[in-house]
Amino acid sequence: MKTKFFNPLVIAFFSMTTLFMSCSSSDDSSNSNNNAAQIQAVENAAESGTWRVASYIDEGVDETNDFNGYDFTFSANGTVMASNGTNTYNGTWSVTNSSNSNDDSSDDDIDFNLMFQVAADHDFDDLNDDWDIVSHSASTISLIDVSGGNGGTDTLVFQKN
Repeated sequence: MKTKFFNPLVIAFFSMTTLFMSCSSSDDSSNSNNNAAQIQAVENAAESGTWRVASYIDEGVDETNDFNGYDFTFSANGTVMASNGTNTYNGTWSVTNSSNSNDDSSDDDIDFNLMFQVAADHDFDDLNDDWDIVSHSASTISLIDVSGGNGGTDTLVFQKN
């Protein structure tokens, strides 16, 4: 019986090739790591204190008055409550990488997701969206949404009380 001889260099080459191919990185995981600190900063800001709608512009129409008197409380468990002392509306909120939501934009940004449990014709339904975060600080969170359907732009600004 004849035994085949394998060159040690050939074996080393194939071993190294297999090693490098199995250690490739994913762009998605690096993007989520890049946004992790920013996501945490927005969550921390939102969860500290109560907020009000300082501005809500719906496709060029100022509808801020629809939310006058409401205080928004963003809880760490992902719930949000809006109350004006008489009426209270409950919902959910989160901050995510845009690739983790049904985002209209293709940018690699983070989203401020709001969902109130109200009827489709209710004023608070206008807030239900995956908003792109334009800017944020300890006292202001500025959001924008560009509609995928008609291209209209909505802006929402929360100001800390």
